[in-house]
Parts: sequence; C-alpha cells; structure tokens
Amino acid sequence: MGDLTDSLTPSSANSRQVPIREDCWSEDATSTLIDAWGRRFLDLNRGNLRQKDWQDVADSVNSLHGLTKKTHRTDVQCKNRIDTVKKKYKTERARVAASHGSFVSSWPFYARLDELIGPTVSMKKPSSPPMALPLPFRKTPPPAVAATPAVVAVSQKRTAAAMDDGYFRRNYSAIAAAAAAAALTEEEEDDEEEEEERVSDDEEAEGEGMSRLARAIKRFGEVYERVEAEKVRLMVELEKQRMQFAKDLEVQRMHMFMETQVQLERIKRGKKSNPSDI
Repeated sequence: MGDLTDSLTPSSANSRQVPIREDCWSEDATSTLIDAWGRRFLDLNRGNLRQKDWQDVADSVNSLHGLTKKTHRTDVQCKNRIDTVKKKYKTERARVAASHGSFVSSWPFYARLDELIGPTVSMKKPSSPPMALPLPFRKTPPPAVAATPAVVAVSQKRTAAAMDDGYFRRNYSAIAAAAAAAALTEEEEDDEEEEEERVSDDEEAEGEGMSRLARAIKRFGEVYERVEAEKVRLMVELEKQRMQFAKDLEVQRMHMFMETQVQLERIKRGKKSNPSDI
C-alpha cells in the first residue's frame, strides 16, 4: 500500500531522486486521465467502458501529455491507472470514515473521485435498512419532598448527563457495526463492478479474436481455391500436350513403317526382274 500511496501523491522537494519508470504517471497526466474517464463514465450512465471508450480516453491523454515515446499511453495503461486510482480512493475513504470526520484527505483527486464513484452514487443495489437504535430509557424520578429549586435543577442536569452518556455507550457499538456493514457492502459492490468490467473486456477480446480467426480462415479458403483451380488448369494443359505428343509419335511411327514397307517392296521387285544376276 505504501508503493501505491507514493505513486499517487506528489513527491516532495527533499525526497531522494529515483529512476523513473516508463509507465510512471505525473500528477497532470493523472488529472487529465480522470477528466477524460469521468466524462465517458458519466456519458455511459456510470456504466462499464468498452475498449473503444478506453482508446478515446487514451487519445485524450496523449493529445496533451503523449509528446514523447515514454509518455505515450495505451488504452490498457489508462485502464490500469484508473484501477489504481480507485484503490487509492477506497483507502482514503476508509481513513475518513474511520476518523468520524476528524481526518480530511489531502490527496488532490479525492474530491473528484468522490463525486464520480462515492458512496452516494456508486451504490446500484438497494442497501439494507439502517439498524434500529434503542431509545434511551427515561425513568420517572420519584417526587421530591420539599426540594428547593436549585437542588432540583442540579439533579435534573446530572440525570440528563448520565442518561446521555449511557445512551451513547449503548448505541456506539451498533452505530459502528452499521457503518462497517455499509462500507463492506460498498466495497463488495465496487469489486463486483470491477469483475464485470474484466469479464466484459475478456468477452470483447475473445469475440475480436474469433472474428480475426474467421477472417483468416476465409482468406485461407480463397487462396486454397485459387491454388486448386490453377492445379486443375495445369493438369488439363499437360494432358493436352501429352495427347498431342502421342498423336505426333503415332503418325511418325506409321510414316516410318510405310516407308520401310515401300523399300522392301522395291527390293523384292528388283530381285524378280533380274534373276540372271543372282
């Protein structure tokens, strides 16, 4: 909790310089982030912000403070920073409630967070009815016998003071229990809201991932279809070339066979016409 407090309160001039992390938020950047998130939060009727809404919040912060690479913020960084600010506000609110009004938070963002997610606006479910406080028992004193007015006045003051002190002691535990129950209910509701935000973000990310997968499968199918069509075209072309080659080969073979037959026939005729030479 100490690290959380140090990261949210402005550092003093006498504090020792420490290395600045790339995700370290300045007070001005945090103020701009709370303004941008608060406007979007109220526009959505205090509902959960979607990924597009967080991107708009990040753009608003970067337009004023994202001049360098180290100070440029993403939507995830803005959401994590708001969660940290909410936790810091809960800590400050618990300290104020425990002090019964004697402690005033010096955190510069306490009043703005209290207007946005304070107990008067953050409770969505009906709270439990307040605990009935027992009424003080006033016992009628017996009638005084010949008491002077001064004695009667002093006796009445002592009786009233004793009854008020007893009434406060009897009901202090009940009041403290009611306040603790109300604070616990608010914390549970805030935790439920944060859990709903995480679930909605996970569902949105899952849906976006499924849509990307569907588009990738569609593109793969188109490429596969083109490859198969080209393969069929090449097979048809190769079959045509094979058939033409076989046809030319058969023609050439027949031509050679006919020439051979003609030459043999000529040789036979020459032998028959000149038997004496033989």
